[in-house]
Order: sequence, then C-alpha cells, then structure tokens
Amino acid sequence: MPEQLWLPGLEAPPVPTDGLFFAVYPNAATAAGIAKLAQQLREQSRSRSKPLAANRLHVTLHHLGNFVGGLPGPKVDAAMSAAAAAAAAIAPFSVEFDRVVSFASKPRPGPLVLCGGEGAAGLHVLHDILGQALDQAGFERHAARESVPYTPHVTLAYGMPWIDERTVEAFAWNVREVVLMHSLLGRSRHVALGRWPLAASG
Repeated sequence: MPEQLWLPGLEAPPVPTDGLFFAVYPNAATAAGIAKLAQQLREQSRSRSKPLAANRLHVTLHHLGNFVGGLPGPKVDAAMSAAAAAAAAIAPFSVEFDRVVSFASKPRPGPLVLCGGEGAAGLHVLHDILGQALDQAGFERHAARESVPYTPHVTLAYGMPWIDERTVEAFAWNVREVVLMHSLLGRSRHVALGRWPLAASG
C-alpha cells in the first residue's frame, strides 16, 4: 500500500521498498571514465566506501517518491505521460561535468558528487520542462522537495570524507533520452520502466 500514513505513538512507520525517479545516463565510455575517477578519489582518501558501479552512474532529474509495497500504478502512468510530453518539447543537448564536490556539511563524511557549471545548463531546462509536464499530468509532488534548488550531479560514492571543491578533467556526453527508473530500495537495483528519446534524436 503506497504512501501509508503513520501516526506518532502508534506503530513504527513502514519502510519504503520502491522508489521512482527520472534520470539521464552517460554513455558507456563516459560512465567508465567517471567510475575510474571515483575509484581514484576513493583510493586517495583511503576511504572504505565503495564507488557506484559504472552502470549505475546517472543524473537524477526528478525524484518522484519512495513507496511501500510496490509502485502506485496511477503515479507511474502520470509519470510516463509527463515523460512523453517533455521529451517531445526539447532537442538533444550536450552536458559537461568538471568539478568534484562534497554533498555534506564540513567536516562530516557524505556523498561525493560530480557537478558542472554552465555545462549543465541543458539539464536545468529539461528539469523545468519535465516538472511542468508532471504538473499537467496531475502528478502530485511534495512542495517541500520541489522548493529545493535543483543541482545536476552524478553521485560517485556515499560516505566519503569531506573535501574542498576541486576541478577535474571534464566529462561530457550527449543527452538523447529521458529514463523513468524503478529503484528497488536496499537491493542496489534500478530497473528502467521506460525510455523517451528527445525530439529529433532519431
């Protein structure tokens, strides 16, 4: 039963089992290069954290929620409708990431991510178009989550020591599709529910 309510003082809240999010993925060669960088950074920090595998490296566009006992069909349907509309409204574009940043409060360990400046501008446009399409498709989103500024990034590893922001050799690729992903929480698995080529990408 997705999105169950929990009242304090009664029973423990149910543990979410399934997540839903939109993402874009680097091509295989770029993902391999990013994974190699993540491994180098882990070795330099002498951290025991395990970098994400190359096939799991991605940029999240919208996190649509975590649910209990499976994904809610109506939300999946609305997300798919939004994806089709958004993909038809934007042409393929290139992205570039050239900075490594700690997503944590100094000096605490946390996620280490790859970010970009102007090279990520297209992702901001796609994020906004997709957000509007979600609203038009009737997908109810959490206002608190959507109020947080969007920062396109590729997570390299979790639980990494805090570091100062640093520039790295740029990683670039062409974004040609939007992917709706089903995350099997706690099982380190992502399953693609659908892929939508951006306009004119064929």
